[in-house]
Amino acid sequence: MEMKKKNFFVRNKTFTIFAILAILLILMAIFAPLVTGGIDPTKGSLADAIKAPSAEHIFGTDKMGRDIFARVVYGARVSLVAAFGVVALSFVLGTVLGIISGYFRGIVDAVIMRIADMMVSFPGLVLAMAVAGILGASIGNAIIAVSVVTWPKYARLARSLVLKIRDRDYVAAAVVTGSKTPYILMRYMLPNALPTLIITAATDIGSLMLELAGLSFLGFGATPPTPEWGLMLSEGRAYMQSAPWLMIFPGLAIFITVVIFNMLGDSLRDILDPRTNE
Repeated sequence: MEMKKKNFFVRNKTFTIFAILAILLILMAIFAPLVTGGIDPTKGSLADAIKAPSAEHIFGTDKMGRDIFARVVYGARVSLVAAFGVVALSFVLGTVLGIISGYFRGIVDAVIMRIADMMVSFPGLVLAMAVAGILGASIGNAIIAVSVVTWPKYARLARSLVLKIRDRDYVAAAVVTGSKTPYILMRYMLPNALPTLIITAATDIGSLMLELAGLSFLGFGATPPTPEWGLMLSEGRAYMQSAPWLMIFPGLAIFITVVIFNMLGDSLRDILDPRTNE
C-alpha cells in the first residue's frame, strides 16, 4: 500500500505533469505583482503606445501604452477566477437539482427536467449572450450567464446517476429503518454521483474559459480597463497587421491554459473512472 502511494505520481505521469503546470499557472496568477515587477496592468503612457516587444516591454505595449506582459499575467487572475466560478456555480446548482430530481421523481422531476431541457434547446453561446446582454456587460454577469447555460448538464448527469441507485436494496433499507431524506441524499446519493461529476467539472474548465473569453471578445464580458484575455483579443483586432503582438500573446495564454486544464481533466478522468482501472 505504501509503495502504491509513493508511486502514484510516477504511475500517472500525464496527470503529474499537467497538475504541476496548472499549479504554476495558479501561482503565477496569485503572485502576479511579483511576476510583473509591480507593473500596473491598467495604467500606461500614450508616449509608449503600440511598442513592439523589447527588453523594456517583453510582450510590447497596447494602444494605451500598457504593458502587455503585465496584462497577460494579471489576466490569468480574471480568467481563472471566472472559469472556476462558473464551474463551482454550475456544479453546485446542477448537482443539487439533479439529485433532488432523480430521488423524488414525479412532479419535481418533471419541472426541473423541463427547465433543463428548455435551457439545452438553445445554442449555449447564444443563450449566454442573451443573458449577459440583459444583465449588462461585466465579468460577474458573464459568470452568471455561462452558469445559467451550463448547470443543466450537471443536473441531467446527477439525475441519471441517482436513478441508477435510487431503488437499490441499501437505499430501501435506509428508508425502512427511518433514515431522514436529507441523510439519505447526503449519505448515499451524493457520494455515488460525486466522482463522475468531479471528472466532468475538471474537463469543463478549459471549455468554460473559452466561452468566457468569447463573451468578453464579443463585448458581453469584461469591460476596459480590466486585463482579461478575451477583451485583450478584442482590443487588438484593429491592430492585427500593424501590431500582431496585441493578439498573439493573449491568444497564446488562452491556448496554453485551455490545453493544460483539458489534459489535466482527461488524465483525472483516466485515474478516477473505474472502467480504466485494472
